[in-house]
Amino acid sequence: MSHSEFVFRPSRWAPFRDRSACERVRRIGREAITRTDNDNLSIEVLPDDEIAFCRIYDIFSRIQRSDVEDRRLVLILPQPHPQYRRVAWLINRYRVDCRNLHTFNMDEWADEDGNIAPESYANGFMFAHLHNFYERIDEELRPPRDQMHGLTNRNIDSYSRLMEDLGGVDVCYGGIGFSGHIAFVDPGAPEFEGGLDTFKTLGARIVTLNPFTLAQSSLDPDFGMSGDWSSIPPKAATIGPREILSARLRSSWNSFTVAGTRVSWQRFTVRLALHGPVTPDVPASILQLAPTEAHLSESVAADITSTHDISWYS
Repeated sequence: MSHSEFVFRPSRWAPFRDRSACERVRRIGREAITRTDNDNLSIEVLPDDEIAFCRIYDIFSRIQRSDVEDRRLVLILPQPHPQYRRVAWLINRYRVDCRNLHTFNMDEWADEDGNIAPESYANGFMFAHLHNFYERIDEELRPPRDQMHGLTNRNIDSYSRLMEDLGGVDVCYGGIGFSGHIAFVDPGAPEFEGGLDTFKTLGARIVTLNPFTLAQSSLDPDFGMSGDWSSIPPKAATIGPREILSARLRSSWNSFTVAGTRVSWQRFTVRLALHGPVTPDVPASILQLAPTEAHLSESVAADITSTHDISWYS
């Protein structure tokens, strides 16, 4: 039997199972990945060794501009990431006053009962935000502490309103996850059930994490890059599609590879989110519905091709 005659349905555990759509986006090569007829969507590919710098400068330049123009800046930021230390360094180096900056963390871990991790939790996202960014800004340049928002048991029901009270979010930063998630808006989560029209209206809440997200997170440095799924909480607090789509701009940065190798769980999912159907089964596909700048590294944009002479056992 030839390879082409072996046909199967994707596993029921797969977040998205439209085989024809998967095959179509898988064939999108490096030269075609930036092409789109969607006026909402701008896609660029950056060298692997430049994309981190570009993301850092993008965030810093907006903060600097808010100081110069004396204008409020409201950002949704994903966590955790040590790159924020570089943003803080630039703020200190160029003496940028952050009085106008308001940030909202995109998500946070939660336990099986929906209790959100406190900011003292060393693997938590608010802990990372304070340690990697806020506390590294010189005291005279920092914004007031109450302008740094993270999801808590107290504010999860009013998180969206807090953003609205500030005039809305200027930029929602983020990336595309293994499951096709954006923030912790995971496919198949019972808390986000409903058709696309309903899905787009759903706000911040506690969500049950997808097995793909648990696997992805278990490879993070925070958990020893060990595949230790027992270290990953089963639930999370997250903003919803409503907050993502309400921002004036979405800025998506995608450069995940495994420990600097060519291995990437993001290469396929980015194609599915940016070039596949818009569906709650691929939550990040809502980036196609509103003004979005998507930035991909060369490794993520690379062609999806089989390499039979390399294996996990090499």
